Amino acid sequence: MPEASPGERVIMNTPESNHHLFGIHHITALASDPLANIAFYTRVLGLRLVKKTVNFDSPDVYHLYYGDESGRPGTLLTFFPFLNAIRGKRGSGEVAAIAYHVPRGSLDFWIRHLSRNGVVFQGPEERFGETIIMFPDPDGLMLELIFDDHVDAAIPWKNGAVPPEHALRSFHGATLWLRDAGPTDNLLTATMGFQRGPEQPGRIRYFAGEESDRSAVDVVVRNDVGPGRQSAGSVHHIAWRVGTDEAQAEWRQTLAGLGLDVTEIVNRVYFRSVYFREPGRILFEIATDLPGMSVDENQNELGTGLQLPPWLEHNREAIERVLPALETKHTTGKTQIPIGT
Repeated sequence: MPEASPGERVIMNTPESNHHLFGIHHITALASDPLANIAFYTRVLGLRLVKKTVNFDSPDVYHLYYGDESGRPGTLLTFFPFLNAIRGKRGSGEVAAIAYHVPRGSLDFWIRHLSRNGVVFQGPEERFGETIIMFPDPDGLMLELIFDDHVDAAIPWKNGAVPPEHALRSFHGATLWLRDAGPTDNLLTATMGFQRGPEQPGRIRYFAGEESDRSAVDVVVRNDVGPGRQSAGSVHHIAWRVGTDEAQAEWRQTLAGLGLDVTEIVNRVYFRSVYFREPGRILFEIATDLPGMSVDENQNELGTGLQLPPWLEHNREAIERVLPALETKHTTGKTQIPIGT
């Protein structure tokens, strides 16, 4: 993945107002066992597996996408599950937690649901006037549920393991651990157009996007920990939404003009991407909304088959041979994990 200069100081330099960022597009993390990953995010959290593809840069590894009914940007949590990967080391310079909006009246449901599934959680507690519970996924990735009245465009998966009225909605936001908040604050506010919000000791909140697309980004200063080491349970990058290819191209030009080592535009089939590292060394991406998850599967079939980009299709047989089987054994024999249904 790309490296980028953290830069010294970001000056005011933003694209045209109609090219603003809409909040979080997706978040990509690392995992170990793909079976455990699928089981947790579909059976416990109730998300839909909306795409089963491969890491385009390393096609011997799956790329699994979870989201709402249609895989709408703003709901997409994706994983590279490296089988038997060791657990990452939590530290500064990383996305330390991922938060989802959940209907305010669903707190009791989630306390019971997590307890029944053996998930140890912290809370409920209050942060910035919002009720929150926190828990790790099977690889230690920290997740947060924020119980609020957010007006959300996400459509919960009606066939999921969680009743739609209690289901996770879009991302509430993410927490960044940094050793020095100043340079990142300057990038977020002066260049990326984020609004600075409320503060608590050691924590500053920023907002990207508006209304149903709004995402909260908390910056926490952590001088008491060393740099994070990415592996299973770590967030690899966080992507921000743009509406058009033209907006993305302008963002790329703006970031390059600031001396950031931004990549060329990369075709990810379901969106187009550019990558750069913000001053705290967290990998950021700017991704387009289109073409979307339905470019190679209709909505009813999302996540049911292995999808490959056109440039890898000729090698499908070899790729399928090395990928781990997404099946599990029970006492009654071999049973296919229900994927996308």
